[in-house]
Amino acid sequence: MTHEATGVPTTPNDDDRQNEDRPEAPQPPPEENEPRPEARLAKAVQAAEQALIEFEIAVETFRVEVENFSRLHHQKLGPVYARLDELDALIAEARAARTGDPEDRRKAQEARAAVLPMPGVDELFHDWMDSDGLSPEAAAMLTEQPVRSPKRVRPSEEARKLYRELARKAHPDLARDEQERARRDEFIARVNAAYGRGDIALLEELVAEWEAGPARPAVPLSESEELYARLEWLSRRKELLTAVAKELEEGAIGSMLRMAPDDPDRLLEDIGEQLLGEVSRREAELAGLVQ
Repeated sequence: MTHEATGVPTTPNDDDRQNEDRPEAPQPPPEENEPRPEARLAKAVQAAEQALIEFEIAVETFRVEVENFSRLHHQKLGPVYARLDELDALIAEARAARTGDPEDRRKAQEARAAVLPMPGVDELFHDWMDSDGLSPEAAAMLTEQPVRSPKRVRPSEEARKLYRELARKAHPDLARDEQERARRDEFIARVNAAYGRGDIALLEELVAEWEAGPARPAVPLSESEELYARLEWLSRRKELLTAVAKELEEGAIGSMLRMAPDDPDRLLEDIGEQLLGEVSRREAELAGLVQ
């Protein structure tokens, strides 16, 4: 019979014996070991910043390839296109002279007019303006500096490595105040220009310049409201970049580059070979008409 059954209160020793038979309840960890909510949010902001920078690097890399492909396409193949237009006009004129048909004469006049059309505003400024104003080539000509056009569509692997290194360290999205953002904007603009030309020597100079520059001050832990605002800004920035990337990919040059993502320079050579084949065929056709 137990003490409780006889109405005798339990003694401290009785309590001890009962507690020995019970499993010990888990103790909550000390509050000081729990990370602050702001600290977790700060980590999320840092991860979002790095993801955005990587996305911007990818978009800028593709933009450079699109721009370089467009310029090299115009530079290398422009004369071939002009020769094709001239041959089309000569063939149409030869056919009209042979047949005397009014419709053939009309087509000959249209073909001849297409060889040297009246330039529009966009054509007058072709290769002289870009998204930042005067293109580097135009600025170089106006300041009597040597023009440095891109040597290839895709910069070399070494240039790409240096560009990524600089972009990850000096990207304006890492700035915490307007003065720092302005400094980074100016520096990254020079990085982008050097990368677009594939100028490894200049990129290496920029790496040394950034390393010698002012060190980034330690950023104190931000308040939750500031961190949330930062996340919202990063989200809006990513939406904007997504729209830019889509426009690049859906453009004529972007669509061509997607046909040869591994070797865009070879694609340019293939197009040139196809155009030269068209020139040969048209020359043969013209020779048959004028005999």
